[in-house]
Amino acid sequence: MIDKHLTELGDFEKGQVILFDKPLEWTSFNIVKKTRNLLRRKYGYKKIKVGHAGTLDPLATGLLIVCTGKFTKQIEQYQAQKKEYIATIKLGQTTPSFDLETEVDKELPVDHITEELLKKTLKKFIGEQQQTPPNFSAKFVNGKRAYIKARNGEDFELKSNNIFIYNIEIIEFNLPIIKLKISCSKGTYIRAFARDIGLALNSGAHLIALQRTRIGEFNINDALTIVEFEDLLKNL
Repeated sequence: MIDKHLTELGDFEKGQVILFDKPLEWTSFNIVKKTRNLLRRKYGYKKIKVGHAGTLDPLATGLLIVCTGKFTKQIEQYQAQKKEYIATIKLGQTTPSFDLETEVDKELPVDHITEELLKKTLKKFIGEQQQTPPNFSAKFVNGKRAYIKARNGEDFELKSNNIFIYNIEIIEFNLPIIKLKISCSKGTYIRAFARDIGLALNSGAHLIALQRTRIGEFNINDALTIVEFEDLLKNL
């Protein structure tokens, strides 16, 4: 695994695992493409396999695992591991995408929400459950990405997924803003979780910031920015 403290890198064709701190507004594919181009330029590879283990939305930041060469075969293994997120949620407002991609479409009361009510409500979300993904997601519906259909105003329904939430910790309670640390299984949509929390509180909610901090044993503290990775390659 590559971290900030290594001074030498192995053969990327044989395989490397790189931990990136994905910046805001970059797609996961942007990171993969940039990594591939940097490696081609540095080592003269005509072809080099590069892939990521678990998509992050453009409006999310944080830990993204990128595998190269033969290590791309391990991607599914990493994708299946437990994830940890820091989610900042605004109560009392909803958006069609459940985040800041779309405009607020509804205002709802929050005066009745206390920290005790939030704690009691969050307990109901611990464990195995069914979750309906956001329509603004990369799920396929009849061969087309759901977010494309949603942006076109098409009506459709996504099937619910079986997920597991291991733990939820309240980091900040400052109405209408709450910040939560969430430990969950593969396939959990934190935007959909924000929607469901809003409904369970007899209000509404949408995600205003999201950072992935952990995937299995991999931690955001060991991740490189794309600039740090570029500098590391230059200095080898």
